[in-house]
Amino acid sequence: MASIKPSVPKGTRDFSPAEMVKRNYIFDTIKSVFRKFGYQEIQTPSMENLNTLTGKYGDEGDKLIFKILNSGDYLSKVKPEKLAEANSNALIADISEKALRYDLTVPFARFVVMHQNEISFPFKRFQIQPVWRADRPQKGRYREFYQCDADVVGSESLLNEAEFILIYNEALTKLGLKDFTIKINNRKILSGIAEIIGKPELIVDMTVAIDKLDKIGLDGVVKELIERGFSEEDIEKLKPVILLEGSNQEKLGSLKEVLPQSSTGLKGIEEIEAIFSYVQYLDPDLQTSASKLELDITLARGLNYYTGAIFEVKTNEVAMGSIGGGGRYDDLTGMFGLKNLTGAGISFGADRIYDVLEELNLFPQGAEETTKVLISNFDKDAELYALPLLRQLRKAGIASELYPSSAKLKKQMGYADDKNIPYVILIGSDEIESGKLTLKDMKSGEQAKLTIEEIVEKIK
Repeated sequence: MASIKPSVPKGTRDFSPAEMVKRNYIFDTIKSVFRKFGYQEIQTPSMENLNTLTGKYGDEGDKLIFKILNSGDYLSKVKPEKLAEANSNALIADISEKALRYDLTVPFARFVVMHQNEISFPFKRFQIQPVWRADRPQKGRYREFYQCDADVVGSESLLNEAEFILIYNEALTKLGLKDFTIKINNRKILSGIAEIIGKPELIVDMTVAIDKLDKIGLDGVVKELIERGFSEEDIEKLKPVILLEGSNQEKLGSLKEVLPQSSTGLKGIEEIEAIFSYVQYLDPDLQTSASKLELDITLARGLNYYTGAIFEVKTNEVAMGSIGGGGRYDDLTGMFGLKNLTGAGISFGADRIYDVLEELNLFPQGAEETTKVLISNFDKDAELYALPLLRQLRKAGIASELYPSSAKLKKQMGYADDKNIPYVILIGSDEIESGKLTLKDMKSGEQAKLTIEEIVEKIK
């Protein structure tokens, strides 16, 4: 029988120990900031009932949900005439009752509804787990990937949005990023703009076009707007708004002049001003930093979903798409029968952040270290002598291991190099007799004779 060449499904990846250390560094940093702002971690199952997910992402989204076949002889209960049709879509309801989760938002909504009598509102949760989408794999797009979400439900306060800005700023700064922009807009402002040009029904078409300003330029946006049903007169009204310049306060002042007849638009401006005011109290330096917090009227982000403030975060240090985003939404849980529960949430793009930190060489020195000290093993006497030392190192909180069998020094040194272990303790007959161990610094090559207590002190 021919052997099968091992592989992973397209759009999935293995992560090496070195990669996992770096990924966990990102996750742990983001988690620490979430917790600092009062968010509590939950987890939901990898699979959900198919009817929980279906119909929540639109027709295209439904096609990307990974369905799970029922256990056992799942075809036995299907009527023969249905099988004869050879139509897989028509069979799904009969052969599949579960699916892998598509995102963390719908499972979170389901969680809130199921546990509404056990949780306190406002409910602030974060969740870092993998999701699955049956998309076509390509660079930067996977079928299995992690989402890092934080949401608060049951609170209309704009303090939540202000704190999302602070969360982004603190987490990304802790990760070593220096030049990034937190962009903010408001769905109501965009609705107001559509109102004043007399095309409220075309708000989605308008925002889809102006959201591409960075990519296709003003001429490209104008061309697309005309194709989507806007007149030259509409576009002349839009241009001053699309090309707003100046400080955040100057942009807000200009918008007030443009939108005096739109109560919806003025409400959006009022909400942005309230968020900026909270930020001013919480972090004055961030509020005055034009490079960090920017009002961007062209920012749209999923307008069918968001109802208030919208966020997007971009790094300016490398060429990369957004590394975070989110916003305010109404009636998150309405899909499961719990009406009028407003919420707001943000997400970090962990995979993109990983690529940014790698390109900028921002992972901490020693991030790939999984073991701090390796104790050599040359013979049975050395092994027995090393065991209490190993216990002492681990008791002191130092990640340590004993080479598991006697081997030549070259092989043991190669093992330490491959695992990026920074220190090796060499134990021979002289060391056993004197109690002074040889500590080798693998980076500098320097060696010193030290007691185990001195080694613990030096490494800690």
